[in-house]
Amino acid sequence: QVQLVESGGGLVQAGGSLRLSCTASGNILSINAMGWYRQAPGKQRELVASITSGGSTNYADSVKGRFTISKDNAKNTVSLQMNSLNAEDTAVYLCNADKVYTMTNLRGRDYWGKGTLVTVSS
Repeated sequence: QVQLVESGGGLVQAGGSLRLSCTASGNILSINAMGWYRQAPGKQRELVASITSGGSTNYADSVKGRFTISKDNAKNTVSLQMNSLNAEDTAVYLCNADKVYTMTNLRGRDYWGKGTLVTVSS
C-alpha cells in the first residue's frame, strides 16, 4: 500500500517562508509526477506546483517567482519552498503522486496525502 505523508505546515506571518515536504512510501517502482495542491475554505482545490520524474515543473500563476518545487526521485520525496507568503496562500496543502507504479499495480494510480495546514497571518 502506498502512503503519502506531508510535513512542514504551520503558522507564519505575511512575508515569511515555509517549506513543505512529502514522502511516498510503499513498494513503489516509479512515480510519473508529484505535486502540491491546495484548498482554501469555500474554494475549489487548485494545483500549486508539480514536477515530473524528468524534472519538468509547472506552477500556478499566483505562486510563480515565490514558490519552488523540487524532488528526490530516489527517496520519492517532493518539497515545496514557499517564500513571500501572503494571506491568500492560507489553505490546506495536499501532496499528490500521479501514476504511481507498484509490483501489484503495473497500470499505475494516483495517491493523495491527508494534507497539511498553512496559515499566513497578515
